[in-house]
Amino acid sequence: MANLRSLVKRRKAVRNIRKITKTMELIATARFKKAFDRASEAAAYTKKIAELAADLSQNAGEVSHPLLATRPVKKSLLLVLTSNRGLCGGYNGSILREANGEIRRLTAAAAPFDLEVSGKRGQAFFKFQRVPRSREYSHFEDKPTFEQVDAVAGRYIDLFITGQIDEVKVAYMRFVSAARQEAVVETLLPLGSVGATTSAGAGPRVEYEFIPSAAEILGELVPAAFKARLFKCFLDAAVSEQIARRVAMKAATENAGDLIKDITRLYNRTRQANITKEISELIAGSEALK
Repeated sequence: MANLRSLVKRRKAVRNIRKITKTMELIATARFKKAFDRASEAAAYTKKIAELAADLSQNAGEVSHPLLATRPVKKSLLLVLTSNRGLCGGYNGSILREANGEIRRLTAAAAPFDLEVSGKRGQAFFKFQRVPRSREYSHFEDKPTFEQVDAVAGRYIDLFITGQIDEVKVAYMRFVSAARQEAVVETLLPLGSVGATTSAGAGPRVEYEFIPSAAEILGELVPAAFKARLFKCFLDAAVSEQIARRVAMKAATENAGDLIKDITRLYNRTRQANITKEISELIAGSEALK
């Protein structure tokens, strides 16, 4: 039988751990609500600006924008969004599996690519795998700002327009609902796919009069649409991370409760056995004295 003192210490340790996991669950819940509000607002904005960009590009006649042009892919850029902290279940693992699949596909096709990783968990993974990274980011926390994403998006736009890269993809956890998140690899550049997805099921075609000119309007609107899409990826990743951490900490809290019950039962059985043993020894001693 286990020692009673060790069982008491073990039960106390598990109770302390349960307090920690419960606190982390509550923190993740609070952060999720804030991140969810930001992601919902960004989703509505991103959808509307994408519809405008698609509609205007289709009505602009011969005028187009470099970010909308599809061309043969000579070099790709893959951005992987992971978390800086752990204790979030299979969140990072799901994203890294999707990213690894895309890397294997590019490697098998002998297609050159640059890999950029956001989050310390992803950086550690690819460092262990000895996969070269062109850039790493650790400053995106659970509240990514548009200014932070804008700097990254601006560099991607310059690389794409100058022909240094022909494709930009992002591996991240897409937020669908509070009960469903999907690890995906999404193509953000070129933006030609935006017109195809938003025009489907659209209403009657609208005729626009462009003032000052279609080229100037598209020159502002199309980059803004790309920046909004990239920002939404970061926001989706942030809210999905908090959901995963909340679920993981809730499961840990429940498991700690079950473990405390098991230890308590073992403690009671051990204590009962010790009492029975002492009574038996007393009876045996009294019988020996007769």
